[in-house]
Amino acid sequence: MPLYIVSVDIGTQGCKAALYDENINKVSSSFRSLRLIGNEKVGIWQDPEEIYKACLGAIQELAEKEPNAINNVAAIGIDGQMAGIMGVDEDGKAVTSYDSWLDTRCRSYAEYMQKECASDITKITGGPVSFTHGPKILWLKNEYPDLYKKVYKFVTISAFITGKISVSKEEKYFFDFTGLQYSGFGDNLNKKWSDELLNNFKIDKSKMARIIDPCDIVGYTSRNFEKITGVKAGIPVIAGCGDTSASIYGAGVLEKGNLLDCAGTASVLCTSTDIFLPDIEKQTITMMRAPIDGVWYPMAYINGGGLCVRWARDCLKGSGELEYEALENAAEKEEPGCKGMIVIPHFGGRILPYAPEMRGGVIGLTWNQTEGAIYRSIMEGIAYEYAGYVKRFKEMYPQYFFDKLYTMGGGAKSRLFRQIKADVLETTTFICNEVDTALRGTAQLAAKAIGVSIEFERAVRETDVCKPDPERVETYKVMLERYQKAIKMFEDYYKSE
Repeated sequence: MPLYIVSVDIGTQGCKAALYDENINKVSSSFRSLRLIGNEKVGIWQDPEEIYKACLGAIQELAEKEPNAINNVAAIGIDGQMAGIMGVDEDGKAVTSYDSWLDTRCRSYAEYMQKECASDITKITGGPVSFTHGPKILWLKNEYPDLYKKVYKFVTISAFITGKISVSKEEKYFFDFTGLQYSGFGDNLNKKWSDELLNNFKIDKSKMARIIDPCDIVGYTSRNFEKITGVKAGIPVIAGCGDTSASIYGAGVLEKGNLLDCAGTASVLCTSTDIFLPDIEKQTITMMRAPIDGVWYPMAYINGGGLCVRWARDCLKGSGELEYEALENAAEKEEPGCKGMIVIPHFGGRILPYAPEMRGGVIGLTWNQTEGAIYRSIMEGIAYEYAGYVKRFKEMYPQYFFDKLYTMGGGAKSRLFRQIKADVLETTTFICNEVDTALRGTAQLAAKAIGVSIEFERAVRETDVCKPDPERVETYKVMLERYQKAIKMFEDYYKSE
């Protein structure tokens, strides 16, 4: 009898679910959109109960589409957004909203943590301070002390949903180890909470959930879950992991020294190594654990990089895929470098290295610039920022070449964007033909957890390869120098405010 896996991916803008067979072939999929509540002025958050209902709805749709297969589901795994955090009470009810990774209300506490012990935090957690768990928890404790007191455990959104759909005889609240670099208080290398950091910032250790492996089975689906979704009670549910870690793992492409571009809401660039090497000096690279112990994914990202591309579409054309296509066609007609125009893609502040006061900008506008040039310049700006990450990777890991780039996510659909990255980074660029690598990675982890041996192909399309063009490479070298000067100018300008 064939076995099936249910995999769920909780992203910023939506919840995806998919049904996989035991060889990790996708059988069916579904989607539910999610709201971002608030705005930059008042904060950005999400409703945990809305996310829970979206997950249930997506899984229920799978059951309706594949009624025979759904009766043979052997395991369920959930991955989710990583840098946000929320609090639950002893009954598993949400005490707080889900404090989105896009939310910057904790800025003053991030700066406080920076001043107190930035190097120690990076050394121990593997990640520089930014708008992540540590500052968010401090913000809640100091700004909303009554809410903080009600928190039994701080959890990620995927752990919250996992707890809602399952029953367990053990402590059901957990923190999977792929999120420790964002925790602010975790000893990443040793997979435990750091007493030093918790004591330094006077955070109750009792409120920190137990740290576990993404493949650990944390419970079994409940009767209520069966009643709502049609998926049987008693099915093993794994801890799961962060969406970025799941995406990288699911792509199956990261041999040491390769690069992976996750071109989604955030623009994420990472590589792979077996060495834990925190970026204490430059505070640019964060050390994320792979969901499989012993592997690390050093990475950096542009906060909302993909949102910059969408912003351009909305401002210049409206909304929809046809508008993207029209802008892409217009951008292809523009010469590399757009006659000196540069877009700084930090519309929501620069995260790595930490400069939250910085904002986006356009340099070099003339009356002759077109909408195609603006659109292309945004893509080029993201690639220029990536070049800084690659430079840091090479400084930290001189034994690797970093000459292959695998790209996935919504931004990977654009051949122009892939070619720009190939030219700026001087890499051969491949596209992942499996769009939903997070779902795929989580399904693989669930299969591994129940002892299913799987053989699967790498999620890479070896056709439609983009190779660096020597002439464009030279053009972009000049533009990259200008971009670095512009970034320094922006950094100085916003610091002086």
